[in-house]
Amino acid sequence: MAIYDLDRTVTFRPTYTLFLLGAARQLAATRLLGTPLLAGLWIGHKLGLYSRDRLKSLMWAVMLGPADPVRLAEAVAAFVHRTLAGNIRPGARSQIERDRADGALLVLATAAHELYAAPIAVALGFDAVVATLIRSRADGRIGPELADANVYGGSKLIALRRFLSGSEEAVACTPVTFYSDSSSDLPVFDWVDRAVAVNPSRRLARIAAARGWPVVDWGRP
Repeated sequence: MAIYDLDRTVTFRPTYTLFLLGAARQLAATRLLGTPLLAGLWIGHKLGLYSRDRLKSLMWAVMLGPADPVRLAEAVAAFVHRTLAGNIRPGARSQIERDRADGALLVLATAAHELYAAPIAVALGFDAVVATLIRSRADGRIGPELADANVYGGSKLIALRRFLSGSEEAVACTPVTFYSDSSSDLPVFDWVDRAVAVNPSRRLARIAAARGWPVVDWGRP
């Protein structure tokens, strides 16, 4: 099995803010006036006023509010198209092809919302997606609340284990390789058979050097 992180691993740039800005422009352009609030929300999270899970919900609330599912699907399709055209590291595409040729089960494991991570994964040839789920409201509109934990840090490992427990094919896969850029993914790095640091953050680069993990460059913007 080959497990890939998405943001800054497969992609050059993080996807969530880019998605919100693009979707707001398409669904309700006046909400772009709230863009400066995103920085304040991030500062509040860094000060410990609320969790990363809550931060994602607040950002969605500011930029999109409860979204019409039909129009949201159109915004997702446009965002996926832009991402595939200009925000995928060339080395990621190459490694995906190599892992597929080796017969690996390809899994995208990401804190990004599944509603756009899943079509990106399908386009890149992944077999499965483990991602953050957003809640659908009783009136059919979508967001801003999450349906489950943000798939980040230790929650990513929990979500991966849940995925494995429901897949006989995945349970049988060995060895398991994990590719990521971030030290936030240490719980998963410690769990897999083979850890690969991709365009790593400074902290992950230090950890990789200390533990003898491969460090690769999949290309820069």
